[in-house]
Amino acid sequence: MEWVILVIIGLVASSLGSLIGLGGGIIIVPALLYIGTYTDLLGDIPPQIAVGTTSIILIVTGLSSTLSYMKHKTVDYKSGFTFFVGSAPGAIIGAWVNKALDVHSFNLYFGFFMIFVGILLIVKNKLKPLKLRTDKGIVRTFTDPSGETHQYGFQPLLGFIVSFVVGFSSGLFGIGGGSLMVPAMILIFLFPPHVAVATSMLLVFLSALVSSATHISLGNVNWWFALALVPGAWFGAKIGSFLNTKIKSNTLVNILRAFFIIMGLRLIYQGIFG
Repeated sequence: MEWVILVIIGLVASSLGSLIGLGGGIIIVPALLYIGTYTDLLGDIPPQIAVGTTSIILIVTGLSSTLSYMKHKTVDYKSGFTFFVGSAPGAIIGAWVNKALDVHSFNLYFGFFMIFVGILLIVKNKLKPLKLRTDKGIVRTFTDPSGETHQYGFQPLLGFIVSFVVGFSSGLFGIGGGSLMVPAMILIFLFPPHVAVATSMLLVFLSALVSSATHISLGNVNWWFALALVPGAWFGAKIGSFLNTKIKSNTLVNILRAFFIIMGLRLIYQGIFG
């Protein structure tokens, strides 16, 4: 029964995460914490184990999604590896900071983070993208299937700062970083949405390799949980990346907004009152 629940969690989380570029961790972590707190199915699950185990799943989700997006030629490898220069040290530092958090502190901070992501999903379509400066930094072009050419780019220093914050959040909360990186790519760096999601999943994969190595060294991985989550995560990521090219995800985003805010409020309550 426990394995069935974990496979379902991995499948649903990875499908949703790959569809809109979140990576799935922001769903898996609270799901594990909730099951560990309110049921006897999986026993007690400390935040460190939830985050460390999820970081292993993010490798699978990121790799599976990236391979799928490669077929559609929407992955910007140069930008992805450039962002990785900032996200890698951030992921290591975030994983070490996670070690110092007790369950109440983690719930409180993660709750605020989930509410922030929920609000970000609400306002991101109302924010106006910055103007692209073509005289400085890295400038890229992308031609979509309809033949329309998009121009986007970023300055390396700003890209490093943004990706460092994303990597730190990934290592600290086990969320993959897509929840922050996709809006940043679209609003700050003017990435076309499909390129932003696909490139974000490459970054999720690379960052998860670093953060998971750190969590493994700290003993934060439950390998039985990871083995049960992996099959769902692998196939869920493929389902999400396929749906990303076929449907508009506005309805799903609206559902996730409410989910993140409600779950965030619940975690904050748990963090304050226990």
